Amino acid sequence: MIEFLLSNPLVGTVVLGLWIALVLYGLSALWWLFETVVLARGGSVGPDDVEWDLSDVQVRVMTIDAEAVVQGTVASIPDEIEDVHVVAEAPIDVDGAAVHVVPESFECAATNKGRAVEWARRNVPCSKEYVLYLDEDTIVTDFHGLQDADVVQFTEKPLYTGSRIAYLSEVFRVGYQFEQFGFHRLRYPLYAWGGGVAIRKSLEDTITWDRATITEDTNFIWKAADQRDISFAVLDTRFRNQAPPSIRSMIKQRRRWISGTRADGGLLPLRYRPLYHTRIVAWALSPLVPFLVVAAVAFPGTAPGMGYYELFSLALLGMLFVYMLAGSFGYRKSPLLWPLYLALTPVAFVPHSLGALWGLLSPVETFEVTEKVEPETVEAVNDDLSEGDIADHDGTGRLRDRSGFDSSLFGDD
Repeated sequence: MIEFLLSNPLVGTVVLGLWIALVLYGLSALWWLFETVVLARGGSVGPDDVEWDLSDVQVRVMTIDAEAVVQGTVASIPDEIEDVHVVAEAPIDVDGAAVHVVPESFECAATNKGRAVEWARRNVPCSKEYVLYLDEDTIVTDFHGLQDADVVQFTEKPLYTGSRIAYLSEVFRVGYQFEQFGFHRLRYPLYAWGGGVAIRKSLEDTITWDRATITEDTNFIWKAADQRDISFAVLDTRFRNQAPPSIRSMIKQRRRWISGTRADGGLLPLRYRPLYHTRIVAWALSPLVPFLVVAAVAFPGTAPGMGYYELFSLALLGMLFVYMLAGSFGYRKSPLLWPLYLALTPVAFVPHSLGALWGLLSPVETFEVTEKVEPETVEAVNDDLSEGDIADHDGTGRLRDRSGFDSSLFGDD
């Protein structure tokens, strides 16, 4: 191989680049398999396998001023939880919750959403064991209590809001996030979803949110793990939130995610950083995987080892379909629909990765809220939802994750 590279510098450079790309993505894929097959054992907690009651939980819903969206979220919170608070940037009226407005005069090191969360930590009284943080669009489902852990992460299943491509990308992302079930075996969980995460109040007061970041949820987890040995559990109850209503808003969302984790990467110890950087590059460059296959097929025998390259590149292309299959299972889609979802995999992973690539090449430093739509709009675009189903889902049985397979291609059945 070395002799070939020296005697054919131009072709050799291209081949070397192809191998580097293949190795980076291959390491990411192998790690995902290791997490989901090996580390995930014992990592999933069922909605009824809990040790802390709902009476031990305070809920805080974070928003700027999305009154109608927040009202749907508050309506979904179980009646057994009486300690419900909405933390907003402007005055809004919400039934069933105490509304707090973050004063413009409040100053701290944290910025954007982190500033509001830190203000709430300091100023919203809490005598409960846990604080459950929800995004403004998080619909609570099958929530009966919490596992005894410092951090309890809920799983998610975004609702269709009008963009079919964004919805497909969310199915793909939910499949990849099956790796979360292995995070309880890691000293540093690799990321967190702040739209549904419960944090022990004593831990929150020790770590605080008082740091400048645009991904305050993951930043908090990494900072906590850096200071102490935290316990982490994943509660598999599939809270519902909104898929981005447009491709544009989804790409901007992904750009913010990857920009924030890159900026906070210094919190990770050195042993985690190769994995961390490999995952970022693999996510951003995943649309290139089909081209790796094309290169291997188009130029067989161009260089030593290209036969193996073709085999490995085909295997990595297959991993993209594995993620989509896992997402279809996580969404409880009917097995009859799985072949169609697999066929739509390229439509899903390409736009999902564009925002990550944008964030890799041009990181953003400011927080921008992903566009949300009102509950009435969600119900209107999902044919099998009727007016009021989001607010009344606990009584009707709709929007639950365990109500059987979903036979709709887009939206809820």
